[in-house]
Amino acid sequence: MAPKRRPVPLNITPIGEGQATSTTIDAASEANFEALQKKLGELDLDEQQRKRLEAFLTQKAQVGELKDDDFHPICELGAGNGGVVNKVRHRPSSLVMARKLIHLEIKPAIRNQIIRELQVLHECNSPYIVGFYGAFYSDGEISICMEHMDGGSLDQVLKEARRIPEDILGKVSIAVGSLVYIYDLSNDDYRPVLRGLAYLREKHQIMHRDVKPSNILVNCRGEIKLCDFGVSGQLIDSMANSFVGTRSYMSPERLQGTHYSVQSDVWSMGLSLVELAIGRYPIPPPDAKELEAIFGRPIPDGAEGEPHTNMQRPRPPGRPVSAHGMDSRPAMAIFELLDYIVNEPPPKLPNVFTADFQEFVTKCLIKNPAERADLKMLMNHTFIKRSEVEEVDFAGWLCRTMGLNQPSTPTRGTD
Repeated sequence: MAPKRRPVPLNITPIGEGQATSTTIDAASEANFEALQKKLGELDLDEQQRKRLEAFLTQKAQVGELKDDDFHPICELGAGNGGVVNKVRHRPSSLVMARKLIHLEIKPAIRNQIIRELQVLHECNSPYIVGFYGAFYSDGEISICMEHMDGGSLDQVLKEARRIPEDILGKVSIAVGSLVYIYDLSNDDYRPVLRGLAYLREKHQIMHRDVKPSNILVNCRGEIKLCDFGVSGQLIDSMANSFVGTRSYMSPERLQGTHYSVQSDVWSMGLSLVELAIGRYPIPPPDAKELEAIFGRPIPDGAEGEPHTNMQRPRPPGRPVSAHGMDSRPAMAIFELLDYIVNEPPPKLPNVFTADFQEFVTKCLIKNPAERADLKMLMNHTFIKRSEVEEVDFAGWLCRTMGLNQPSTPTRGTD
């Protein structure tokens, strides 16, 4: 049997070939931790968010170098996006983590480039981004070790909830979007905005590239965080060689192979919100019979952007029947789905939702990216402004829905 390969640690400071040692790792970790503590003062955090982020950084500073032998598997959390995610216990620190394993047949130079590119995750410290402990390479697999979110992803929550209420989705919209325009660059004033995508875009020049319900994670404290964003171009390219990712959330411009920007993330966010609101992937749109089953009453024509008929259209590929039992259509082939996204009208929310929410989603799902709302515009939308001031017990709702034990001091709904 071939000797086990030594894991390549993901250091906090850039490393060259052969430079990594435990001494440099510890020194870099301490120096970087002090710098991150200082940076906390630059973020628009309430006291509870600050304490939670400080606690995470303190725990992270004790973790040290990550090695394959240090992990005890607990259970599998899910699979997708080219890898499997396991719940594990890190023996030296006793911390429970989520460990994503990505198997790649790649050359050492490519592997080292991926490890180096993933370093930026050490600097992505936000209440709206899943915490990152580190990454390493061992036995043909990249391991990415992250904070464990006990509520799972929103696609898992949707299976239990059947539909997610509008006030809850208001808090989700703030958290997801908040990762893009943290700064108003026109006048250098600090402006908190759609905090997830905004933070990635303006602080680290990162587009998420894969916004969808399965990449929005939640926990019993009421926190809403993004994961699996595209920090490593080389990793994205390497994974693309071995599998085809979920394309059903991609914007028309991405499917057509044209240049795309953060506007593509806006499309994906809008499509995700419609899915979470109505209980199933919204392309093609539900007909009148299914809408009545979902909402318990007839929905006037035009609620999904076109007259509601009882004509059956295929459902998206790989999608099970609706949780409401009415989506019994034959599956749509993948090429039919992609053609539909590019050439047919975008989905809209039924008018059982408020006009503000409907308009917000419509602005996200404009097919021409030049006309689509940007994150700064969306953060000033009435739907977001209303959601920011609404008192919503997100933690309580999630714990009831998912059967979780609610802590005594949950994080208040994102505002």
